[in-house]
Amino acid sequence: MKKYCLAAALSMACLAPTAQADTLLGLYLGVDGWQSDNSGSFAQDGNLQSFKFDDETFTSYYAALEHPVPLVPNIKLKYTELELNGDTTLDETFSFGGSDYVVGTQVGTVSDLSHVDYILYYEIFDNDLVSIDLGVNAKQFDGEITVTGTSQEGGPSTTERVDFSGFVPLVYGRAEVGLPLTGLSVFFEGSLLAIDDSKIQDYQAGVAYALLDNLAIDMDIKAGYRSMTLELDDIDDIYTDLDASGPFAGIQIHF
Repeated sequence: MKKYCLAAALSMACLAPTAQADTLLGLYLGVDGWQSDNSGSFAQDGNLQSFKFDDETFTSYYAALEHPVPLVPNIKLKYTELELNGDTTLDETFSFGGSDYVVGTQVGTVSDLSHVDYILYYEIFDNDLVSIDLGVNAKQFDGEITVTGTSQEGGPSTTERVDFSGFVPLVYGRAEVGLPLTGLSVFFEGSLLAIDDSKIQDYQAGVAYALLDNLAIDMDIKAGYRSMTLELDDIDDIYTDLDASGPFAGIQIHF
């Protein structure tokens, strides 16, 4: 999936003009590093099993293309790495991938929930001090969950892998406010869904600083906090209640 997102970003870059920043098209390219504290549970049957997940450092890449064509939305593609490693000691039987893991034994997991966000948005307000974007987001999961443990008393270790995929629609919004004469701005960006038993919240808030700001290219560094809640209800037979939250830092280039 990561290759697909990077290929799409390069295609968008080819569409951007070499002229001044936003004269015709504006291209944004960015990368973030995210130090995440992870917790939660998952299952195949809705009977969720909690795991102790390791803290991880993840990477996100994104590209956004803005244009002056009326009524046609701008587009942003964002890839987020989200591979969780964890384990637990079972206090009840855990069924996964066709195997029943034994009470009192330890099971481990590698849960890959990396995904791509396909965002269509409009600039509701945009000037040197304030910008507001609103739109929709289709979050695409194409991952896998692997569980390893003892599936019968005294038996050998058993590994089960379950692949899953699906799209989840969300509402998207972004706001940024510049602090005059400082080169600093504060921003908030997030996507949200709450339907029946499914709930997704993916937001980040922070501060950006303009390292470069001229007619050819802008470059910002940014830092803040990102939080993601994934309560998936029957996405390709997978159920989750996961939280990944922590500080991030990144760089963004605007042509």
